[in-house]
Amino acid sequence: MKILIAEDDLVSAKILQKNLVNWDYEVVLASTGAAAWQALQDGDLRLAILDWMMPGMDGVEVCRQIRRRKKYKYTYIILLSAKDRKPDIIMGLSSGADDYMTKPVNFLELRARLKTGKRIIELEDKLLFTQNQLKDIASRDGLTKIWNRTEIVRFLNEELERGRREKTPTGVMMLDIDHFKRINDAYGHSVGDLALLKVVSRLKGKVRKSDKLGRYGGDEIIIILPNCPQAEVKKVGERLRQAVGRRRIKTELNTIPITISVGCSTSDMPGNSTSEKLIKTADRALLKAKELGRNSVVVAGQGRKPALENTHV
Repeated sequence: MKILIAEDDLVSAKILQKNLVNWDYEVVLASTGAAAWQALQDGDLRLAILDWMMPGMDGVEVCRQIRRRKKYKYTYIILLSAKDRKPDIIMGLSSGADDYMTKPVNFLELRARLKTGKRIIELEDKLLFTQNQLKDIASRDGLTKIWNRTEIVRFLNEELERGRREKTPTGVMMLDIDHFKRINDAYGHSVGDLALLKVVSRLKGKVRKSDKLGRYGGDEIIIILPNCPQAEVKKVGERLRQAVGRRRIKTELNTIPITISVGCSTSDMPGNSTSEKLIKTADRALLKAKELGRNSVVVAGQGRKPALENTHV
């Protein structure tokens, strides 16, 4: 594990370094508070030994700066000082230090306290990992494992905001499986679920890493396309339609054809300034695609004749 030693006295720093290397730590040295703060921008530095008295920014101020940070993994801090009065210890710990040791350092004690620090960091990492897993599970659709409705709409709002800042359009596609109810009625819901999973898998293989897929409801899938203008969204829709319909889906008994209808809309179209309006216009385009005979791609404000070619193999 990497550890920072912030100590302006070179002899003391070297003695600390020698002991820590013998205890299998990877040591980073800093002789000023500013240098320590700069070194701590490395997210792999999870342990820090800070001397209170340093030129410029002292150890207490470095502690305060660390605790003000956001989106960083926890850093365990041991503050060193020759000050041993209770008010000084209280001040040091109140600044954000996890532990406080007075000089001269007892190295056996320091080693034991560092082990405690490592255990706390490991527990913190396990807790964060579990929290992230639970958050991910709560944000995903139970069957397809793509984003659920709440999360995909949140992503769309974020993408629209970023598009406004960067002056780039955001595309939205609403699509569903043609005659999905017939599949469920004829073959059962297990085959319907299989069809939905196969469609999602084929869609994933044809979108960019920056694109996001979500289950909007039933068999309806929503796709968010960052930096996708009106001139491009139909091309993407056609590529996805062909990817889904190119092959039949195998079931335990036989194979069944599968196609999708797609409605598209983009934020560079007049009136599509909010996620609600963008979804609504894409949904209307999807309805138009169904009216045209399904297995179609329609862009909001435009029409398209139904596909004439047989897309099933």
